[in-house]
Amino acid sequence: MSVATILEQTCGELPRPRLARWAALLFTLFVLTLQISIAISQIFLAGAGLLYCIFWVSSRPQIAFLPLKVPLALFCILSMASSFAATNTTVAWFAVRKLVLFLIWLLAVNLIVSTKHLRRLFEGLFAVSLVTSVVAIVQFVILYRDVRAHHPGQVYHYLTSLRIEGFMGHWMNFGGQQMLIFTFLVAFLLLSKNDGSLNGRGSSFKFQPSLFWWVVFVLVAISIILNFTRGVWLGCFLAVVYLIARWKPKVLWAMPILLVLAYLGSPGLIRERLYLALHPTEEPALAIRLEMWGVAVKMMKAHPWFGVGPNNIEEVYDLYLPPGKTPEVGYHNHFHNNFFQFGAERGLPCLAAWVWLMAALGWSIWKVRRKIPAQQWIADAAFAAWLAFLAEGCFEFNFGTSPVLMAFLFVTAAPFIAERAASQNPQADSAAGAAQLK
Repeated sequence: MSVATILEQTCGELPRPRLARWAALLFTLFVLTLQISIAISQIFLAGAGLLYCIFWVSSRPQIAFLPLKVPLALFCILSMASSFAATNTTVAWFAVRKLVLFLIWLLAVNLIVSTKHLRRLFEGLFAVSLVTSVVAIVQFVILYRDVRAHHPGQVYHYLTSLRIEGFMGHWMNFGGQQMLIFTFLVAFLLLSKNDGSLNGRGSSFKFQPSLFWWVVFVLVAISIILNFTRGVWLGCFLAVVYLIARWKPKVLWAMPILLVLAYLGSPGLIRERLYLALHPTEEPALAIRLEMWGVAVKMMKAHPWFGVGPNNIEEVYDLYLPPGKTPEVGYHNHFHNNFFQFGAERGLPCLAAWVWLMAALGWSIWKVRRKIPAQQWIADAAFAAWLAFLAEGCFEFNFGTSPVLMAFLFVTAAPFIAERAASQNPQADSAAGAAQLK
């Protein structure tokens, strides 16, 4: 059996040209290592980008991209302009360099050429998320036992200050990635049951839920709950509401009762976490956000065009506090909110470009859903992930966090990958759609 045959049976159909095929393999490894190591995943991403660049120079293939060129270009240009106006241009350019991550959209839609390969990637992501969840749950058990032994009267304080983080090194990175993968996992379990789509070669390939994937779902959900990040909880909640509405809308009528029962049956730590979310003056994490957002508004008024500059928030933060007031104790490098962050850091025009980019992304995913009847669960999952990401972004600067942003860019590219694969093999997609309607 040849290497090409093994790869096709494992991943699905890959690009025919040799360089593009190897680039696709490196991109696959990038996706599957996203939750394991930032450095390793970025090495694979750089390798995939380099090989695809060489392939493009040598063969000049037609390049596909998401229908977001104008708002994306405007956001990138205004981000770079804000760095020139920054107080400290050196640290500003560190943030601007993250713009290269948008190549994930380009590589995804050009290197993943079959729906089977796409579904194999999500299958792999779910499996990696299972391993990550188990590691995180073990971390919580160890942390909980240690805190109970040494700080029995401060369990809540320590468990919310030293949270589980999987392999990511920070709970926000872990929680944000888990949220996005959890969204796709829920969509897969609820909406892909009748997916009988065909792969690029015409043979049937059914990717249907089994008991194993329900076990994965439970463990991933537990890890998200034990992460104690309320922005992630909110994102997951909105995503699940949307997906249930797509699955069985009548179930939504029972959700208020289910939520009340879930709250009453939750451990005291969970109930306390939710209670404090409604009482910001009693919660330092929320009190500092209120202070930060007030500072952000003052920065936007003082620097409406280009902001104070990327990564310059902490350097000028104290200047925008009321006279004589010392800042709340905590992290002041960013504003824990995408909207306030871009407005204060890069100016109102850049904020408008980002809002346009996000709105165009959501609308484009919504439109693609109608074009891929055999893969609608992928479009629904991407739209739910978009909702979750924006919701969490109201309480965390997740667009500026590389591990979460990389995962977001990949999952939101998925519907466009499915659309392109369907357009290149319309007979297979039509047959799959008919099978789904039976």
